[in-house]
Amino acid sequence: MTADAVLAASKASITKGSKSFRSASRLFDPAVREDAWLLYAWCRACDDEIDGQDHGFGHEVLTPDEQRRRLARLYDMTRRAMTGEPMPDPTFAAFQRVALRHRLPERWALDMIDGFAMDVEHRDYRTLDDVMAYCWHVAGVVGVMMARVMGVTDPQVLRRAQDLGLAFQLTNIARDVIEDAEGGRVYLPADWLVEAGLAPTAAAVADPANRPRVHAVTQRLLAVAEPYYDSARDGLRGLPFRSAMAIAAARGVYREIGRKVRRRGPGVWRSRVSVGRGMKLWLFGRGALIAIWTRTLDRGRAPAPRAPMWTRI
Repeated sequence: MTADAVLAASKASITKGSKSFRSASRLFDPAVREDAWLLYAWCRACDDEIDGQDHGFGHEVLTPDEQRRRLARLYDMTRRAMTGEPMPDPTFAAFQRVALRHRLPERWALDMIDGFAMDVEHRDYRTLDDVMAYCWHVAGVVGVMMARVMGVTDPQVLRRAQDLGLAFQLTNIARDVIEDAEGGRVYLPADWLVEAGLAPTAAAVADPANRPRVHAVTQRLLAVAEPYYDSARDGLRGLPFRSAMAIAAARGVYREIGRKVRRRGPGVWRSRVSVGRGMKLWLFGRGALIAIWTRTLDRGRAPAPRAPMWTRI
Protein backbone atom coordinates (compact mmCIF):
# COMPACT_ATOMS: atom_id res chain seq x y z
CA MET A 1 0.00 0.00 0.00
CA THR A 2 1.36 3.43 -0.93
CA ALA A 3 2.21 6.01 1.72
CA ASP A 4 -0.52 8.34 0.42
CA ALA A 5 -3.12 5.57 0.63
CA VAL A 6 -2.10 4.80 4.23
CA LEU A 7 -2.40 8.46 5.16
CA ALA A 8 -5.77 8.80 3.40
CA ALA A 9 -7.11 5.77 5.27
CA SER A 10 -5.86 7.22 8.57
CA LYS A 11 -7.44 10.60 7.87
CA ALA A 12 -10.74 8.88 7.07
CA SER A 13 -10.51 6.98 10.34
CA ILE A 14 -10.16 10.04 12.55
CA THR A 15 -12.83 11.88 10.57
CA LYS A 16 -15.30 9.08 11.23
CA GLY A 17 -14.20 8.15 14.73
CA SER A 18 -13.56 11.42 16.58
CA LYS A 19 -14.83 14.82 15.53
CA SER A 20 -13.21 16.44 18.57
CA PHE A 21 -9.71 15.09 17.95
CA ARG A 22 -10.05 15.67 14.21
CA SER A 23 -10.89 19.32 14.86
CA ALA A 24 -8.08 19.77 17.39
CA SER A 25 -5.57 18.08 15.07
CA ARG A 26 -5.99 20.92 12.56
CA LEU A 27 -3.96 23.07 14.94
CA PHE A 28 -0.87 20.84 14.62
CA ASP A 29 1.77 21.61 12.04
CA PRO A 30 1.28 19.37 8.97
CA ALA A 31 3.93 16.75 9.84
CA VAL A 32 2.69 16.24 13.40
CA ARG A 33 -0.92 16.27 12.22
CA GLU A 34 -0.33 13.46 9.76
CA ASP A 35 1.57 11.35 12.30
CA ALA A 36 -1.22 11.93 14.84
CA TRP A 37 -3.71 10.59 12.29
CA LEU A 38 -1.52 7.52 11.71
CA LEU A 39 -1.30 6.77 15.44
CA TYR A 40 -5.01 7.39 15.96
CA ALA A 41 -5.94 4.99 13.14
CA TRP A 42 -4.04 2.16 14.80
CA CYS A 43 -5.43 2.88 18.28
CA ARG A 44 -8.98 3.11 16.94
CA ALA A 45 -8.70 -0.07 14.88
CA CYS A 46 -7.29 -2.08 17.79
CA ASP A 47 -10.13 -0.95 20.04
CA ASP A 48 -12.75 -1.76 17.38
CA GLU A 49 -11.19 -5.17 16.75
CA ILE A 50 -11.77 -6.26 20.34
CA ASP A 51 -15.20 -4.66 20.75
CA GLY A 52 -16.57 -5.74 17.38
CA GLN A 53 -17.28 -2.12 16.44
CA ASP A 54 -16.71 0.25 13.55
CA HIS A 55 -15.09 3.45 14.82
CA GLY A 56 -16.89 3.03 18.14
CA PHE A 57 -20.29 2.37 16.56
CA GLY A 58 -22.36 -0.80 16.42
CA HIS A 59 -21.56 -3.94 18.33
CA GLU A 60 -20.80 -7.35 16.89
CA VAL A 61 -21.24 -10.03 19.53
CA LEU A 62 -17.94 -11.89 19.76
CA THR A 63 -17.32 -15.16 21.54
CA PRO A 64 -14.54 -15.21 24.16
CA ASP A 65 -12.50 -17.45 21.86
CA GLU A 66 -12.87 -14.97 18.99
CA GLN A 67 -11.86 -12.08 21.22
CA ARG A 68 -8.74 -13.97 22.33
CA ARG A 69 -7.92 -14.80 18.71
CA ARG A 70 -8.23 -11.15 17.74
CA LEU A 71 -6.16 -10.07 20.72
CA ALA A 72 -3.38 -12.48 19.74
CA ARG A 73 -3.45 -11.02 16.22
CA LEU A 74 -3.06 -7.48 17.58
CA TYR A 75 -0.01 -8.46 19.60
CA ASP A 76 1.51 -10.34 16.66
CA MET A 77 0.89 -7.69 14.00
CA THR A 78 2.08 -4.87 16.25
CA ARG A 79 5.33 -6.67 17.05
CA ARG A 80 5.88 -7.45 13.37
CA ALA A 81 5.18 -3.86 12.36
CA MET A 82 7.86 -2.64 14.75
CA THR A 83 10.46 -4.91 13.13
CA GLY A 84 9.97 -3.15 9.81
CA GLU A 85 8.26 -6.08 8.09
CA PRO A 86 6.11 -4.85 5.16
CA MET A 87 2.51 -4.37 6.30
CA PRO A 88 -0.29 -4.79 3.71
CA ASP A 89 -2.91 -3.92 6.36
CA PRO A 90 -3.30 -0.09 6.31
CA THR A 91 -3.83 0.02 10.08
CA PHE A 92 -0.49 -1.58 10.83
CA ALA A 93 1.24 0.17 7.94
CA ALA A 94 0.15 3.44 9.56
CA PHE A 95 1.41 2.39 12.96
CA GLN A 96 4.69 1.16 11.50
CA ARG A 97 5.40 4.51 9.86
CA VAL A 98 4.83 6.55 13.00
CA ALA A 99 6.45 4.03 15.38
CA LEU A 100 9.68 3.69 13.40
CA ARG A 101 9.90 7.39 12.58
CA HIS A 102 9.66 8.41 16.24
CA ARG A 103 11.33 5.34 17.75
CA LEU A 104 8.37 4.48 19.94
CA PRO A 105 9.34 1.79 22.45
CA GLU A 106 7.67 -1.54 21.76
CA ARG A 107 6.67 -1.70 25.43
CA TRP A 108 4.39 1.32 25.04
CA ALA A 109 2.58 -0.21 22.07
CA LEU A 110 2.13 -3.51 23.88
CA ASP A 111 0.98 -1.72 27.02
CA MET A 112 -1.93 -0.32 25.06
CA ILE A 113 -2.91 -3.75 23.79
CA ASP A 114 -2.60 -5.03 27.36
CA GLY A 115 -5.49 -2.69 28.14
CA PHE A 116 -7.67 -4.48 25.60
CA ALA A 117 -6.56 -7.77 27.16
CA MET A 118 -7.96 -6.47 30.46
CA ASP A 119 -11.34 -6.09 28.75
CA VAL A 120 -11.14 -9.55 27.19
CA GLU A 121 -10.34 -11.02 30.60
CA HIS A 122 -13.22 -9.07 32.22
CA ARG A 123 -10.82 -7.70 34.79
CA ASP A 124 -12.33 -6.47 38.06
CA TYR A 125 -11.39 -2.99 39.26
CA ARG A 126 -11.59 -3.19 43.02
CA THR A 127 -9.80 0.05 43.90
CA LEU A 128 -9.00 3.40 42.34
CA ASP A 129 -5.44 2.20 41.75
CA ASP A 130 -6.85 -0.67 39.68
CA VAL A 131 -8.86 1.83 37.62
CA MET A 132 -5.81 4.07 37.14
CA ALA A 133 -3.79 1.12 35.86
CA TYR A 134 -6.49 0.45 33.27
CA CYS A 135 -6.51 4.15 32.33
CA TRP A 136 -2.76 3.99 31.74
CA HIS A 137 -3.07 1.08 29.37
CA VAL A 138 -5.88 2.47 27.22
CA ALA A 139 -5.15 6.21 27.35
CA GLY A 140 -2.17 7.30 29.44
CA VAL A 141 0.32 5.47 27.26
CA VAL A 142 -1.37 6.93 24.16
CA GLY A 143 -0.72 10.40 25.57
CA VAL A 144 2.95 9.51 26.01
CA MET A 145 3.20 8.17 22.45
CA MET A 146 1.51 11.30 21.11
CA ALA A 147 4.02 13.45 22.97
CA ARG A 148 6.87 11.56 21.31
CA VAL A 149 5.20 12.22 17.95
CA MET A 150 5.41 15.91 18.86
CA GLY A 151 9.14 15.55 19.48
CA VAL A 152 9.09 15.33 23.28
CA THR A 153 11.83 13.38 25.07
CA ASP A 154 11.87 15.17 28.46
CA PRO A 155 10.59 12.62 31.05
CA GLN A 156 8.79 15.35 33.02
CA VAL A 157 6.83 16.48 29.95
CA LEU A 158 6.07 12.87 29.04
CA ARG A 159 4.66 12.38 32.53
CA ARG A 160 2.35 15.39 32.03
CA ALA A 161 1.24 13.90 28.71
CA GLN A 162 0.45 10.68 30.55
CA ASP A 163 -1.62 12.73 32.99
CA LEU A 164 -3.77 14.17 30.22
CA GLY A 165 -4.45 10.68 28.87
CA LEU A 166 -5.44 9.54 32.37
CA ALA A 167 -7.78 12.52 32.74
CA PHE A 168 -9.38 11.82 29.36
CA GLN A 169 -10.07 8.19 30.28
CA LEU A 170 -11.49 9.03 33.70
CA THR A 171 -13.86 11.43 31.91
CA ASN A 172 -14.76 8.72 29.38
CA ILE A 173 -15.60 6.28 32.19
CA ALA A 174 -17.88 8.81 33.86
CA ARG A 175 -19.62 9.70 30.60
CA ASP A 176 -20.09 6.13 29.37
CA VAL A 177 -20.72 4.35 32.67
CA ILE A 178 -24.29 3.22 31.86
CA GLU A 179 -23.47 2.21 28.29
CA ASP A 180 -20.50 0.21 29.56
CA ALA A 181 -22.58 -1.47 32.29
CA GLU A 182 -25.24 -2.43 29.77
CA GLY A 183 -22.43 -4.14 27.86
CA GLY A 184 -21.31 -5.99 30.99
CA ARG A 185 -18.35 -3.78 31.93
CA VAL A 186 -17.82 -1.71 35.08
CA TYR A 187 -14.81 0.57 35.39
CA LEU A 188 -15.86 2.36 38.59
CA PRO A 189 -13.91 1.25 41.69
CA ALA A 190 -15.82 -1.61 43.33
CA ASP A 191 -15.07 -0.31 46.82
CA TRP A 192 -16.61 3.07 45.93
CA LEU A 193 -19.77 1.35 44.68
CA VAL A 194 -20.04 -0.63 47.90
CA GLU A 195 -19.59 2.57 49.94
CA ALA A 196 -22.47 4.05 47.91
CA GLY A 197 -24.70 1.10 48.83
CA LEU A 198 -24.45 -0.61 45.44
CA ALA A 199 -23.39 -4.08 44.44
CA PRO A 200 -20.23 -3.81 42.28
CA THR A 201 -21.93 -5.45 39.31
CA ALA A 202 -22.90 -4.34 35.83
CA ALA A 203 -26.57 -5.11 36.57
CA ALA A 204 -26.60 -2.82 39.61
CA VAL A 205 -24.83 0.03 37.79
CA ALA A 206 -27.16 -0.24 34.78
CA ASP A 207 -30.36 -0.36 36.89
CA PRO A 208 -32.26 2.95 36.36
CA ALA A 209 -33.30 2.89 40.03
CA ASN A 210 -29.67 3.35 41.00
CA ARG A 211 -28.93 6.39 38.83
CA PRO A 212 -28.50 8.90 41.71
CA ARG A 213 -25.99 6.70 43.52
CA VAL A 214 -24.11 5.87 40.32
CA HIS A 215 -23.94 9.57 39.51
CA ALA A 216 -22.51 10.28 42.96
CA VAL A 217 -19.73 7.76 42.31
CA THR A 218 -18.97 9.28 38.90
CA GLN A 219 -18.73 12.67 40.62
CA ARG A 220 -15.92 11.26 42.76
CA LEU A 221 -14.16 9.94 39.67
CA LEU A 222 -14.43 13.27 37.87
CA ALA A 223 -12.95 14.97 40.95
CA VAL A 224 -9.98 12.60 40.65
CA ALA A 225 -9.52 13.70 37.02
CA GLU A 226 -9.18 17.41 37.87
CA PRO A 227 -5.58 17.43 39.21
CA TYR A 228 -4.52 15.39 36.18
CA TYR A 229 -6.00 18.06 33.90
CA ASP A 230 -4.12 20.68 35.95
CA SER A 231 -0.87 18.74 35.66
CA ALA A 232 -1.31 18.44 31.90
CA ARG A 233 -1.63 22.21 31.61
CA ASP A 234 1.83 22.59 33.13
CA GLY A 235 3.21 20.29 30.44
CA LEU A 236 2.09 22.51 27.56
CA ARG A 237 5.20 24.67 27.71
CA GLY A 238 7.26 21.60 26.83
CA LEU A 239 5.46 21.17 23.49
CA PRO A 240 6.02 22.99 20.19
CA PHE A 241 3.69 25.97 20.02
CA ARG A 242 1.17 24.59 17.51
CA SER A 243 1.12 21.26 19.34
CA ALA A 244 0.50 23.11 22.59
CA MET A 245 -2.50 24.85 20.99
CA ALA A 246 -3.94 21.54 19.75
CA ILE A 247 -3.47 19.75 23.06
CA ALA A 248 -4.85 22.69 25.04
CA ALA A 249 -7.93 22.62 22.80
CA ALA A 250 -8.47 18.87 23.26
CA ARG A 251 -7.93 19.27 27.00
CA GLY A 252 -10.59 21.98 27.14
CA VAL A 253 -13.14 19.93 25.20
CA TYR A 254 -12.76 16.83 27.35
CA ARG A 255 -12.76 18.78 30.60
CA GLU A 256 -15.99 20.42 29.49
CA ILE A 257 -17.53 16.97 28.88
CA GLY A 258 -16.77 16.10 32.49
CA ARG A 259 -18.30 19.34 33.69
CA LYS A 260 -21.46 18.66 31.70
CA VAL A 261 -21.73 15.19 33.26
CA ARG A 262 -21.53 16.81 36.70
CA ARG A 263 -24.03 19.58 35.92
CA ARG A 264 -26.69 17.40 34.30
CA GLY A 265 -27.03 15.08 37.28
CA PRO A 266 -28.44 11.54 37.18
CA GLY A 267 -30.35 12.29 33.98
CA VAL A 268 -27.09 12.72 32.08
CA TRP A 269 -27.27 9.25 30.54
CA ARG A 270 -30.49 9.82 28.57
CA SER A 271 -28.23 10.88 25.70
CA ARG A 272 -24.48 10.88 25.20
CA VAL A 273 -22.82 14.03 26.48
CA SER A 274 -20.95 15.99 23.84
CA VAL A 275 -19.70 19.53 23.26
CA GLY A 276 -21.48 21.64 20.66
CA ARG A 277 -19.74 23.41 17.78
CA GLY A 278 -20.04 26.87 19.33
CA MET A 279 -18.56 25.77 22.64
CA LYS A 280 -15.82 23.87 20.80
CA LEU A 281 -14.81 26.99 18.90
CA TRP A 282 -14.69 28.95 22.14
CA LEU A 283 -12.60 26.24 23.80
CA PHE A 284 -10.25 26.10 20.82
CA GLY A 285 -9.74 29.85 21.08
CA ARG A 286 -9.16 29.52 24.81
CA GLY A 287 -6.66 26.75 24.12
CA ALA A 288 -4.70 29.08 21.84
CA LEU A 289 -4.64 31.71 24.59
CA ILE A 290 -3.43 29.17 27.14
CA ALA A 291 -0.65 28.10 24.75
CA ILE A 292 0.38 31.76 24.33
CA TRP A 293 0.25 32.21 28.12
CA THR A 294 2.71 29.33 28.59
CA ARG A 295 5.14 31.07 26.19
CA THR A 296 4.84 34.52 27.79
CA LEU A 297 3.63 34.90 31.35
CA ASP A 298 4.94 31.45 32.35
CA ARG A 299 8.33 32.01 30.73
CA GLY A 300 11.19 31.80 33.19
CA ARG A 301 8.96 30.44 35.93
CA ALA A 302 9.43 26.84 37.03
CA PRO A 303 6.37 24.62 36.56
CA ALA A 304 4.42 23.84 39.70
CA PRO A 305 5.61 20.56 41.23
CA ARG A 306 3.49 17.64 40.11
CA ALA A 307 1.09 16.60 42.85
CA PRO A 308 1.74 13.17 44.43
CA MET A 309 -0.67 11.34 42.13
CA TRP A 310 -0.74 7.90 40.53
CA THR A 311 1.81 7.51 37.75
CA ARG A 312 3.30 4.76 35.62
CA ILE A 313 6.31 6.68 34.23
